[in-house]
Amino acid sequence: MGKPLSIVVAFALALSAAACGSYDGSDDAPAGNVASPSSEPSSEPSSFPVAVEGTNGQVTIDERPERIVSLSPTATEDLFAIGAGDQVVAVDDQSNYPGDAPTTDLSGFEPNVEAIAGYEPDLVVFATEPGDLGSSLEGLGITALQLDAAPNLDVAYDQIEQLGAATGHADESAALVEQMRSDIQGLVDEADPATGTSFYYELDDTFYSVTSKTFIGQLLRMLGLENIADEVGKGSGGYPQLSAEYIIESDPDLIFLADTKCCGQSAETVAERPGWAVLTAVADGGVVPLDDDVASRWGPRVVGLLEQISDAAAAEANAA
Repeated sequence: MGKPLSIVVAFALALSAAACGSYDGSDDAPAGNVASPSSEPSSEPSSFPVAVEGTNGQVTIDERPERIVSLSPTATEDLFAIGAGDQVVAVDDQSNYPGDAPTTDLSGFEPNVEAIAGYEPDLVVFATEPGDLGSSLEGLGITALQLDAAPNLDVAYDQIEQLGAATGHADESAALVEQMRSDIQGLVDEADPATGTSFYYELDDTFYSVTSKTFIGQLLRMLGLENIADEVGKGSGGYPQLSAEYIIESDPDLIFLADTKCCGQSAETVAERPGWAVLTAVADGGVVPLDDDVASRWGPRVVGLLEQISDAAAAEANAA
């Protein structure tokens, strides 16, 4: 993902706060199963038809899909994590994980309906709606499920369970969500919110950051960390552009770099910035490089991301 695209993604995330609601149990639901985040996991094999809830409303899937196209890197990771990888025939050009995902030149940002249809999918999962992608696919008889970027963990869990129901892997998705909840709660329980550790989270080398209103900002707040962007981030949609002067003045204890791939940033490049060498985070080894991809996809690997951040926070607290 290049530098300009990283900023586009950041603002796309900010605009997705209304993503993926839950089925409200109304009586006009189609026959079959309905996936709901409040439903108890079933010990029986998934049956079809099934109705799932996406950003594009309630979607009915008549039969277990065997040719899935994913135009969302998060959805791709979710699908493989719940055991539906064998049903995936093509993924977009940004879906680079897991390694055996069938990556193609399909674009999730500028989707070509004819190219997508060429894979003869019976289900297309996508996150970005340029205007008529869903309706165009439906017009070709292809079921389309839109899952916008999740604004919080609960919606991320919900999306995993929706995909589980949609693909015939309800039990696997429920087990994955349960494990993620347990792992994340364990990290939160181990965190010490009284340390007052401050941080700067960098999206790119022009100092775009995140506030605690964003998905990643919420995760860091769960660990009791103090976000320097919150003071100036009002009206930014959760993604303010900070100034070098403000960051230096704030002197964060930790700096998280989510631009190691897009912009080639590292502890060394940060230390070379004018005036940054004296920052606490730089002087004390508190510059933490993150994987750009993991830091922008709210799927199963978010647990590892939070663990990396938690370890850095614990190290900083112990060194203080």
